[in-house]
Amino acid sequence: MPKKVDTLLWEALKEGGIIPLPEIDDLWQEMGSSQESLQELLIKRGLLTEKEIVKLWAERFHLPTRELKELSIPQSVLDKVPIKIASYYGFIPLEIKDGYLTIAVSSPLELRIQDEIRTQLGYPIAVVLCCQEEIREAMKRYYGLAADTLEKIVSTGSALTSQVSHQSVEDIEKLAEDASVIKLVNQIILEGWKKRTTDIHLEPSRQGVSLRYRVDGLLYDAYVPPEIKNFFNAIISRIKIMSNLDIVERRLPQDGRAMVKVHNEMLDLRISTIPTPFGESIVIRILPSKMFFSLEKLGLSVRDLETFEILIQKPYGIIFVTGPTGSGKTTTLYASLSRINTRERKIITIEDPIECEMAGMTQIQVAPEIGLDFAWGLRSILRHDPDVIMVGEVRDLETAEIAVRVALTGHLVFSTLHTNDAASGITRLIDIGVEPYLVASSVEAFIAQRLVRVLCPNCKYEDPKAPVELKAQIARDLKLGSLKEAKIFRGRGCPSCNATGFWGRTAIYEVLCLDESIRDLILKKTPSNHIQRQALSQGMRTLREDGWQKVIHGVTTPEEVVKVTSASEVSSAGGKTIAFSSPTMTKEVSGHAPREEKRSYQRLSKRLKISYKIFRSAQEPESQNPPREKHAITENISAAGLIFTSTEPLPVGMLLELKIELPHAQKVFECLAKILRAERIPEKELYHIAASFLDLNSVQRSWLQRCFEMEKSF
Repeated sequence: MPKKVDTLLWEALKEGGIIPLPEIDDLWQEMGSSQESLQELLIKRGLLTEKEIVKLWAERFHLPTRELKELSIPQSVLDKVPIKIASYYGFIPLEIKDGYLTIAVSSPLELRIQDEIRTQLGYPIAVVLCCQEEIREAMKRYYGLAADTLEKIVSTGSALTSQVSHQSVEDIEKLAEDASVIKLVNQIILEGWKKRTTDIHLEPSRQGVSLRYRVDGLLYDAYVPPEIKNFFNAIISRIKIMSNLDIVERRLPQDGRAMVKVHNEMLDLRISTIPTPFGESIVIRILPSKMFFSLEKLGLSVRDLETFEILIQKPYGIIFVTGPTGSGKTTTLYASLSRINTRERKIITIEDPIECEMAGMTQIQVAPEIGLDFAWGLRSILRHDPDVIMVGEVRDLETAEIAVRVALTGHLVFSTLHTNDAASGITRLIDIGVEPYLVASSVEAFIAQRLVRVLCPNCKYEDPKAPVELKAQIARDLKLGSLKEAKIFRGRGCPSCNATGFWGRTAIYEVLCLDESIRDLILKKTPSNHIQRQALSQGMRTLREDGWQKVIHGVTTPEEVVKVTSASEVSSAGGKTIAFSSPTMTKEVSGHAPREEKRSYQRLSKRLKISYKIFRSAQEPESQNPPREKHAITENISAAGLIFTSTEPLPVGMLLELKIELPHAQKVFECLAKILRAERIPEKELYHIAASFLDLNSVQRSWLQRCFEMEKSF
């Protein structure tokens, strides 16, 4: 027998003439043979949206409507209404005014139900209408995620059953029916999937348990009821059962995997646990079991896409994708392999872990515990007659040398390196022991990439108040004709993007192809910054410049680009902006004389003697060749940093133990310094090294500044 609310909606549709009468009758007949309500069938068939149905209810029964996202519900009101009552009747309390409790529902309540609510809460009821999804989101926001499930577990005494499911794939929506820890875990995963989450973090602490979702690269807190801490061990055990981990072992880290089904979509869950003083912390990575990889959707510019197409069609050589962890390197490799994955090619991959299963390719998971590492796997792969090989990561000399030999014997190899830019990939290979001539003869390209968040298309707008200096920087780097071309966009934040202003991520790229001039520089062991300059002179675009292009096209914001790229990048426009971490100096090298900036500490151009040696911490093992002390002369110096001349190009980021001779102060000043920049002096085997002082307080800096002022007077 149809429910009263369905009958009322059917009559309203017939009287309103919104939908043709035959379709309404068909829906009524279908509703009788299914478990779905008339409202659910209308939405499922696309005949009406939920907002249109709410509007229809409001007009028919003269009820007001509300947008819950615009409201702030007082805690005193929430305290009057237990979650078990709100979830059972499907409403959210809004306010108590003049003795009435105002509640939001998605459809008019029968008088009998209103009487039941009034009896249980002790307040007469005033009803407003809103969408059911808004009510669900409000319950999560104010009562906490899965608060109704926790309440039922407490009230019924339900607990986790430790029986292991024999199904390899669980439908977590169908299992989320009874009040149990199983349902609680399923709700946490379902919520993550709905929010486009890549990682779910469950972290215990002395204060309780926190739940965080990583969306578009950033972590967001999800409010959970404090009672969840009483069931945290059961939650961990349930997740371990899903991923076939040892539920007894809580002292050691564990890694596992589970497959679940959501809305007919298969999800691959990668579970990792680590012990903490307050319990096990767990991270669940959510990966679709089948992903559609396309080069066109990676974020490549038209020019870079053409370069990619040429590179992946080469018969042999190595293509390295570089960047830090989480920069999308594996996705780029999968997209490249997907493009050339045909029945005429044998493609074998060795990965740690296998991120996505791809048909038509042979994929190998490394297993270090039994000795199956990248090097051993590579040697075995060669006996399987491959055309294309993907190595998850080149970590050591043995793997690198085998990959080089494989490329030189007529195979196309894809792999990754952890470097900050494309040119640094050359230095990394040489540093781990690969001979320069092997790098020059085997590698075809180094591709650096980073991920930036994409502006939400529904709330994106051009920012008329963007700083002129920022527009000038973009125009200068991209050689734009005027500042008007340097457009900057923002996201206002809307329901579609969860008020963040962003929806999804895309990549920015720096593609360094090795031609004869670059190979010659590699053979001469030229520093990476010189190789980068050569590549820029030949048209390579830096990560930041590719990011600026996406900024002016409204894809992302300047802040996103600056966050993932270096401020000291060489620009293909011929300039270089140096940003120091201390207020030492700011120098713009663009063919013009350096211009003085306002500084906290003035420079002393007088040359002073210094000595330095590489800093080694107490935790580092003793070396047979301890760092030697070397001597140099300063070009200029301040109480924040210095520039001195060296016969060697010291790596950026290196720490030095400095001694500065101050003749008229009759004292040798000692401190630690960090290398910020190393530039070769033209036509000389010397380098200008810029460094900032690290372990100085304001009193020491002031004393040092007075010493320099005294030096000026002599």
